[in-house]
Amino acid sequence: MSQNEKLLLALLSGRNDKNFSFHDLCHILDLIGGKCHIRGDHFIYTFPGIISVINIQPGKNGKAKPYQVKQVREFIQASHIGGDLFESI
Repeated sequence: MSQNEKLLLALLSGRNDKNFSFHDLCHILDLIGGKCHIRGDHFIYTFPGIISVINIQPGKNGKAKPYQVKQVREFIQASHIGGDLFESI
């Protein structure tokens, strides 16, 4: 299993929201085709053909904020994006 697959499984499992790395969350959003625009400490991700926007900020000690990890998980599940990445899991 590749590192990307492990990251996706960790995100989708929902068991590690409090300890999810902000860098890893950004990496997942990049993998699924998000385009990042940074304004201050806000990382704003847009996706071609999808109206929704994901706005995340780093938390303490390089961790993502748990509610934003949940938001990203729900966005991925609702929008069915990620294609090839999810077929191998």
